[in-house]
Amino acid sequence: MAMITLRDVDVEFTVDAEQRSLQGKLAGLLQRRRTVVRSIKALQSISLTIQAGERVGLIGPNGAGKSTLLKTIAGIYPPRKGKTQVAGHICPLFEFATGFEMEATGWDNIRTRALLLGMSAGEIDAKIEEIGRFSGLGDFLEMPVRCYSSGMLLRLAFSTSTAVNPQILLLDEVMAAGDAAFIGSARKRMNELMQRANIVVFATHSLNTLPDFCERTILLDKGHILADGPTREIVRQYMSLVATADQHA
Repeated sequence: MAMITLRDVDVEFTVDAEQRSLQGKLAGLLQRRRTVVRSIKALQSISLTIQAGERVGLIGPNGAGKSTLLKTIAGIYPPRKGKTQVAGHICPLFEFATGFEMEATGWDNIRTRALLLGMSAGEIDAKIEEIGRFSGLGDFLEMPVRCYSSGMLLRLAFSTSTAVNPQILLLDEVMAAGDAAFIGSARKRMNELMQRANIVVFATHSLNTLPDFCERTILLDKGHILADGPTREIVRQYMSLVATADQHA
């Protein structure tokens, strides 16, 4: 059975910052520019459990830690401290338009991306024609993707990535590119994908539509969990915090 558990998880990033002091600037005239290594705490003391059947939203201001939390659950970012346990196959949908083999055709890229998402060769054979039709790219699928526009690349990646049957679906503000007809189809397809998944964790800024997708929501700020509860209640709490911050700005 699918489950996600985090216990006292910290995630830190190490960055190099230029030495900005007057002494540092003067020294830089005589020797190589110096840098100062510092750490940024992206997540701090995060503890949560997400059970099978839950749809959980992640909200908060930019830099709150939403994307970092998703990538920690996915195993992309290892915690500096604490423990992460995930039971179930994860399908992370973060950046659709990356990871293409630019000299390969659209069909070849469908196969490669599907394999990376955990689909078997048999599943790909059964679904590849439908993926191609949904993309609406027609004869362009026979061409190298270096000939595609950014919107066409996004269509191809979206069509492939949403053909999986995940146990745990991790979403980060998915947006589809294209005309109105494709965007409408993409929304319907995403809704169907979320229904198929056993667990959904959805980071978003779309507070008005979030209650339609998620019964539970977690509010993050500066790497901390501020609140965790029913979506409508947490959204009201976040909007109140935003309004208070605007008054003091």
